[in-house]
Amino acid sequence: MPVEDMAYVLRNLPEYPDEHLLVGPKTFADAGIYKITEEIATVSTLDFFTPVVNNPYDYGQIAAANALSDVYAMGGKPLTAMNILCYPLKTLNKDILTEILKGGADKVNEAGAAIVGGHTLQDNEIKYGLSVTGIIHPKKIVTNAGARVGDVLVLTKPLGTGLIISAIKARKVLEEHISIVTKSMVLLNKAASEVMLEVNVNACTDITGFGLIGHAHEMAEASMVTLSFFAGHVPIFEGCERYVRMGLIPGVSKLSKKYLKDAIRIDPNVSEELVDVLFDAQTSGGLLISLPEEKVEVLCAKLKEKGVMTADVIGEVRTREDVSIIVTP
Repeated sequence: MPVEDMAYVLRNLPEYPDEHLLVGPKTFADAGIYKITEEIATVSTLDFFTPVVNNPYDYGQIAAANALSDVYAMGGKPLTAMNILCYPLKTLNKDILTEILKGGADKVNEAGAAIVGGHTLQDNEIKYGLSVTGIIHPKKIVTNAGARVGDVLVLTKPLGTGLIISAIKARKVLEEHISIVTKSMVLLNKAASEVMLEVNVNACTDITGFGLIGHAHEMAEASMVTLSFFAGHVPIFEGCERYVRMGLIPGVSKLSKKYLKDAIRIDPNVSEELVDVLFDAQTSGGLLISLPEEKVEVLCAKLKEKGVMTADVIGEVRTREDVSIIVTP
């Protein structure tokens, strides 16, 4: 659902104060956090979507990695997961369903968590994902509200999955682009999360459906700062600007760009194609981490040691200006 519509809906929902609710929906956080004891809180999240690749096993892995990512973004450890599934039993072979669920189960097992059940519906379209529960220490939560002036911004996966997924669905994708983007989407954010906790960063969010700019806007608003991005330093998958020129921009990316037009200032030297990539709706994207400059070298070195796809400094945190996001070349 587009960010504009979600913002409208949440504004009109009643609030039910609870002293144990440490993180709720107000800041568009990645997951909800509920305090159980002085040393234990639960992390809860849910995510599911239609197929993004043609291989059912890979689709299951991607959907699971995407759902688990919200727990990792807040520094949590996933413990259990429940399948959420819609499937057209009358028109598709059940063996395809087996492969989807196997992909999800293997990825949850890789995360060190356990599938404990789920819920299924017959539908005309496949939809799959997970409801995930994890744990975290109440005093070690990483949210999108902690970015501080002077911090630098690091991204752990390239952008462009939405564009390549659109190209797959339109049957206009180059085969080599499918393999590299699939490799990224099945990669858990577990290692990146463990490193950011070790380094003790200030803020984090994972980059998913609202794209880099959309999720960065949420971080800027929650932290009451302005985030400035160096567009030329942002890692993107090969072929993305080509797919932009072909008109294969996801609909939700267009809506996010329209919604945030007054909240962003873009240098005229940044190409429109690159701007569209920055707004691209991601599936199982990386973490956007905000941390003090003096810790960046250690963070990036450790990320590379752990095999994280990218460890690129892509921006900085500034004192609040008249916009939440600035994009420079």
